[in-house]
Amino acid sequence: MAEVVLETRGLTRRFGGLAACDGVAIAVADNGLHALLGPNGAGKSTLINLLSGDLAPSAGSIVYRGTEISHFPPDRRSRLGMGRSYQKTNIFPAFTVYENCRLAAQSRHPRPFAVFADAGADAPTRGRAERGLELAGLAGRAERIAGVLSHGEQRQLEIAMVLATEPRLLLLDEPLAGMGAEESSRMVELLQRLAADHAILLVEHDMDAVFALADTITVMVNGRVLASGAPEAIRANDDVQRAYLGHGEDELG
Repeated sequence: MAEVVLETRGLTRRFGGLAACDGVAIAVADNGLHALLGPNGAGKSTLINLLSGDLAPSAGSIVYRGTEISHFPPDRRSRLGMGRSYQKTNIFPAFTVYENCRLAAQSRHPRPFAVFADAGADAPTRGRAERGLELAGLAGRAERIAGVLSHGEQRQLEIAMVLATEPRLLLLDEPLAGMGAEESSRMVELLQRLAADHAILLVEHDMDAVFALADTITVMVNGRVLASGAPEAIRANDDVQRAYLGHGEDELG
């Protein structure tokens, strides 16, 4: 059985009287892809924000590789091996593809006293940046200006920047959003490759991609976990059919 990398227990986030996440319990295993499904407003992005440290929980706990991290700031979680991407592309468009990755990689090898040194000459930083680009399939685009890349390549670059920080766990919030069929196919292939060596928690609305990629699927409704299990079990779950889609099994692909 795969090691559990990330686990939440009773994780809750309230905004006034609204519980956007309400007692959420999930377990994300190493070397695989765990997908979060649910209608808009189900609490999926709130959960990702809680896990990354962008939001503080109202109650409950987050355990990463045996360490309670519920109140760790985002930078400390990142240094422990957690990386995330956002719904909206988050890159430096005026910089080259390589420079974007190098800036991300520098967070793993800070040199506070090397004020006048050339950051680009630092071998560990350069190696992390190049490896991130290679893993994301962008090694041949290193000298391109990031802002002129296609939408799909910019999403790949964001993942490359995350990979340059050498994470064990990837929190990916709708990486296929806005892509055409060809770009989506490339992203699916990338996620398949990454899942062999990383734990991935994925929020995605592309049902075909989710059922093709996921080892485990958790369905959320109204801030709570409705069901969690293998894709075949989720596809056949009557509660999921009624609450998530309100239709028959064919709607789940």
